[in-house]
Amino acid sequence: MEPVAGAILAGGASRRMGRTKALIDVDGVPMAQCVARALAAGGCKDIALVGGSPLELAALELPVVADGVPGEGPLGGIISALGHFTEVSHVLVAACDLPLLDAGTVRNLLRAAQANPGRAATAAQTDRVEPALVVWSRACLDELVALFDGGERAVHRVLDQIDTQTVQVASRAMTNVNRPPDVPGSSDAGQ
Repeated sequence: MEPVAGAILAGGASRRMGRTKALIDVDGVPMAQCVARALAAGGCKDIALVGGSPLELAALELPVVADGVPGEGPLGGIISALGHFTEVSHVLVAACDLPLLDAGTVRNLLRAAQANPGRAATAAQTDRVEPALVVWSRACLDELVALFDGGERAVHRVLDQIDTQTVQVASRAMTNVNRPPDVPGSSDAGQ
């Protein structure tokens, strides 16, 4: 299997959480580290965080790639990730707030992307397309930049406009943590 880089979006404002989501502990492990472990175990190489404060995220011991357009949403972070990883043809981009993501889910996405390397994107799907977990072909970077420059910011709409295939995944793997009560296994998540 050809190497695929892994990027974890960590630059969101975390308004509903009240603090940096990437650093929220889930069973004693920061959420972004849970995602990084799943990406590594699933086959991603050269994993980096995209966006956020390098100083604040230093405890995660992962490289931090600057978001070229901070405050403009995850599409800007995806574009930054694709622009950073120039030595691979695909980059799996995951949100930092998917603490239950597992290696099997990552592996299935990578296999599907590599079986159809001409597709612009391979997105996870539960009962809907999941824009928080997508393998992007670097070949679609110019197309993403054009959509972004045209005002598009919603990743789910971008996936509708480019050549996207989907892979059915378990809903549990896509458990998204936005507020303190959403943190798995934590009765005192807001503390």
